[in-house]
Amino acid sequence: MSAALRFGYGTNGFANHRLADACEVIADLGYTGVALTLDHGHLDPYAGGLARRVAALADRLRGLGLAVVIETGARYLLDPRRKHAPTLLHDERRTRLDFLRRAIAIGADLGAEAVSFWAGVRPAGVAEGVAWERLVDGCAQLVGPAEAAGLPLGFEPEPGMLVETVAGWRRLRAALGAPAVFGLTLDIGHCRCVEPEPVPACVRAVADHLVNVQIDDMRRGVHEHLEFGEGEIDFPPVLRALGEIGYRGLVAVELPRHSHAAPAVAARSIDFLRAAGAQGAGDRTTGGGAAARTAAGGEEP
Repeated sequence: MSAALRFGYGTNGFANHRLADACEVIADLGYTGVALTLDHGHLDPYAGGLARRVAALADRLRGLGLAVVIETGARYLLDPRRKHAPTLLHDERRTRLDFLRRAIAIGADLGAEAVSFWAGVRPAGVAEGVAWERLVDGCAQLVGPAEAAGLPLGFEPEPGMLVETVAGWRRLRAALGAPAVFGLTLDIGHCRCVEPEPVPACVRAVADHLVNVQIDDMRRGVHEHLEFGEGEIDFPPVLRALGEIGYRGLVAVELPRHSHAAPAVAARSIDFLRAAGAQGAGDRTTGGGAAARTAAGGEEP
């Protein structure tokens, strides 16, 4: 039996809103969760009064009926001059480790469903073997805190980073000894961008390890998060696959460069996802889907 999907929205797509306002807009549109990117304007983990702010946000999320996952891809939170730096691959990777431990603690206090993170781009001058060793060591240091918090880690393969495919995630998980807490964050757009298999097949292949889903449109070979219908993905079969594997986590819209029109984009997005979900459910019995592909500018089989 297919699971009912729970749609969320990423707060990195509401960067021009106060966090409380963003959550209210997201809830009013009918989303049931937020993917919270910890950042200087949205629950800064380094600002004062963190415990008080976390408790207030937990109350706010409960009041709005919003679940939460923690995202850690803030661009300039750790270094005002270098995007995403330092990562687990840099010489100063302790800064990233400290941030990720804080994210786990915050996630535990918020009752989050997962904490998502990625490898980072290999720095110039760091050999690939050294970068890999640093990544494995860094991830290993996060397993214990995550287990203690009872909070799954969702490692995200990211195009252009040291681990950019599901195959790379599998290699990393094996190097860690396959801990149960080390799950997968799957970005649906990334599947179209870099994975060799069709997107629904990617979803089914990771069914046992999926703890977090980001969703957006994308084109083959181009890492650009697009609104639904602007890329090449046929979404009804993707949503059907998520339902059929019994995935019960959030499916959160990931449009980090659309904050300038966040309320309108979020409204269009949930309307699209609801229609695509209904189409996917209909396809299960009718064998349809061609019309949805055409409407979305979609991917051919």
